Formats: sequence, structure tokens, C-alpha cells
Amino acid sequence: MRKLAVSETVYDQPWLAAIAMDQIEVADLLGPTIEKQRKSGYFDTLHEILQQPATWMETGKELAAMSVDLQQTIGGVRTLVLTGSGSSEYAGDCVRLLLQNRLSIPAQTIGGGMLLTHGGRAIAPVRPGLMVSFGRSGDSPESVEAISIILNTEPDIRHLVITCNSEGRLAKEFENDPCVKVVLLAEPTNDRSLVMTSSFTNMVLAAAFLGMLRTPDKYIALVQGLSRTAEELLCRYVDTLADLARRDFDRVFYLASGPRLGAARESALKMVEMTAGRVFATSETYLGLRHGLMSAVHPDTFVVCFLSSDPLVRAYECDLIRELNEKQLGFAKLIFGEDIPPDLARGGDVMIDCPGLTSLGDENMPVLDVILGQLLGFFRCIKEGLQPDSPSTDGVINRVVQEFKLHRAAR
Repeated sequence: MRKLAVSETVYDQPWLAAIAMDQIEVADLLGPTIEKQRKSGYFDTLHEILQQPATWMETGKELAAMSVDLQQTIGGVRTLVLTGSGSSEYAGDCVRLLLQNRLSIPAQTIGGGMLLTHGGRAIAPVRPGLMVSFGRSGDSPESVEAISIILNTEPDIRHLVITCNSEGRLAKEFENDPCVKVVLLAEPTNDRSLVMTSSFTNMVLAAAFLGMLRTPDKYIALVQGLSRTAEELLCRYVDTLADLARRDFDRVFYLASGPRLGAARESALKMVEMTAGRVFATSETYLGLRHGLMSAVHPDTFVVCFLSSDPLVRAYECDLIRELNEKQLGFAKLIFGEDIPPDLARGGDVMIDCPGLTSLGDENMPVLDVILGQLLGFFRCIKEGLQPDSPSTDGVINRVVQEFKLHRAAR
């Protein structure tokens, strides 16, 4: 395999050099000067995807140091609400089941827009509660308004904000509010690209700590394991994903079960955002696909399968994949898991068999699944002749959702 002659572009980032040494696609993209990479419109997105294993380690240390403070924040609550908009909502999806089971309290994921339109009525009537609000920039119109509405109408709900932007409205407006605890992640997680990548996975890992507050050492060990696995994926499979992204498909279905459905939703959004809608993408559970949506798996459809390590869950998933094979639906599949049954693949399918996933557990897998979705979207964006840092050439979407009129309920 061709090796990268490590240039000035990567000398100061050893994690980039390590990936580029074996992945030709990364080497080729890092070859030009930083100025040329920026001009080509991929510098920020590429670096933000590849930096994730390193940034996770920093987030792990940062959150573990907040163990006592966060125990006070969550102590005594009887319900948990996870909220955000777009990718930030899907971050809540990724940790909802994990936190519900570890904390033994009901947990909901509610979009920020739902809180604007329905306020406290959208929240299960169990108090006291904790609302965790995710926001990369903290500047989208609904971010601050959703918290303000619940603060004014639901006094028995406390608030925890997880954000990446020290200058954002979420970080600034509530920093002195005794009812709101703000967790500000390190500056490198505040992605400059239009699409959320490292901000997404770091917010997910930060929220996951709420289920391990009394065992920070175990949390650090978990983050280290995830970081090592992510680095291994990046060092081995970027070229594979780049090849898949260039194939002749017009739509993508992402299939997952349980906590990994949040990763499937986020991966589908990444494909749509980075191709400016030229490639249609959606997500569904394996069992849900049979209820009508299977009819949309056409010959131009690429199917991405996040395969569970849980024997019961996997049994249902494998049955569905075999059904797709028998019916000859879709033109190709990507299957990601550990110890993947060989008979699941046919024709041009690709299996990424990753040792160690079973020990990490499905509840911790979303951050790894999402990396695959990010890279598929990134390379398909380039194939479409777009720039990953700003793929929406007509300005339909922006890094921060544009201001819109906010309405208040009549009193």
C-alpha cells in the first residue's frame, strides 16, 4: 500500500499522520497545503471527523472531573428530558435508553421545536425532572427559547446544558442562573463546518457520563476503549468508505435497533446535508422496515446495517437482512458489527467486522456508527462536486439555523 510522505500539513497532528499513513484517500486530501485544502472546501470537515478519537479523551477527562457537581444536579430527579434540534435532538436519541436504564428513571427525547409549540405538555407529568439541552453553537432560535419556556412554566424541572461554544447564547444567558448547569466542552469540539461531526459525538459522550457519575474511572476506561476503536476504524476503513460513497446510488437506508437508531438518524441527516439533498436518505429499525418502507428499497438503494451484538436483537436483524437478499432488494449493503455471519453479504456488499464491539455494548456504539455515516456523507459530497465545509451552495441551510419568528402562548 502506498504510504504518505508526511508533510507539514500533518506534522503537528500525530493522529492525522497515523491515519494518513495507510489510508490513501486521507493522504491525498492532506497532501495540499492547508490554504489549498480550505480553498477546496473540505479542511474543517475532514479534520473534525478525524480528530474525534483525540477529542473524546479530552471530553472524558473534563466530564470525570465534574462528577460531584453533576451528582448534585441530577440527584433526586424522577424523570429525564433530552432535547435539541436536528443533530442535537439525535444526540439525545443516542443516550436515552442508556440513561433510562442506568438511572432507573423514565427518559424522553423531545425536539426543541416541540417544546416551543407545546411547552411542558410535551413532558411526561413526573416531577422533579432534569432537562438536558444539547447545542453545538447554542445560537439556534429554539435553543434558548425552549429552556426559557420550561424555566417559566415548570419550576420543578432543573436544567443541564451541554454545548461547545463558549460565546453562544446557551453558554452566556444561563451561566449565572441557579436552575441551570452549563457544561462547556473544549473549543476544538465547536465544529466550524456547516455539518456537526465531532461536536455531535462529544456531546453524546458527555451526556453518557450522567449514567456513570459514581464510577468516573470506569467512564474514563470506556471512553479510552471507544477512542482506540474509533482510531482503528479510521486507520483501516476510510478508503473502503470512500469507495462505497462513490458507487451509483441515489438513496440510502440506515438500519439500526435500540440506542443505535439515533446514530442511524444522524447518519441519514449527514448524507442529506452533505449532498444538498441530491441523495435521499432515511433511517428505520430492522423490524420497522417491513411495515411499508421496504417497498422503497429500489435497485438504486444503498443499505447501511448497524448490526447488534445482542443475540436476541441480532437474530431479528439478520432475518431482515436475509429477507432483503432473498428479495434482491437494494444494489449493495454495508454491514458494521463484530463476528458478522458470512451469509449476510451478497454481490457488492461490504462487511466491516470490528473486534471488541461486543465488549463495548450496543448502548455505547452510536458514536462509532456515526463516524461511518459522517465519512460516507463526506466522500459522497465530494463526488457530487460540492464542498463539505459548506455544501449548501444556494444557502438553503446554514451552520446555525437562521432566525425565525418566535411566538408565545397567550396567558
